[in-house]
Amino acid sequence: MSASHRCAIQVFLLLLLFAAATALAEATTFMRMSLAQMSGSARMIVRARCIAAGAIWDSGEIWTRTTFEVAETWRGASGSQVIAVRLLGGTLGNISSRVSGIPRFQPGEEAVLFLEPSANGDFSIVSWQQGTFRIRRNPRTGEEIVTQDTTSVAAYNPVSRRFEPSGIRRMSIASFRSLVDVALAANSPASDSSRKP
Repeated sequence: MSASHRCAIQVFLLLLLFAAATALAEATTFMRMSLAQMSGSARMIVRARCIAAGAIWDSGEIWTRTTFEVAETWRGASGSQVIAVRLLGGTLGNISSRVSGIPRFQPGEEAVLFLEPSANGDFSIVSWQQGTFRIRRNPRTGEEIVTQDTTSVAAYNPVSRRFEPSGIRRMSIASFRSLVDVALAANSPASDSSRKP
């Protein structure tokens, strides 16, 4: 076999390996979590507005660190009006790392986030897209509505044993807040004393 044939085979094998690795990287799977389960897992639940997002290198990985201005704390105590959420993936220069199921935010976007502390002092979002509820205004009525990020992503439903898109869609923020309050009350016999309107 000639050197050019060996080189072509090596290039082909490398491309095949890269394609297989890419396919596996897209295979993020989540079990569906109820609002009560997410409320129980979250150390903090906030309504917040994204003020900045940027990627950083850490331990050989690209991470996106997004800062939010907290408008309301529904559970826990932020200790600050500005918090940082750190999630795997992002773009630095010409290098991108994308993890399926991880939400990304643009400055000015508002969301309700179910958060858990991370080891570095920032926060992570409980079950990534499942713990992210985007806030929009109904253009006709002006009412604020929330939509869970998972409404466009299939999650495993253990009852039906199938992957199905699910989640809260176009619910008024007041109704959503009431559901969260009920879930928090169900998870704790004593009410959360740090709740701020």
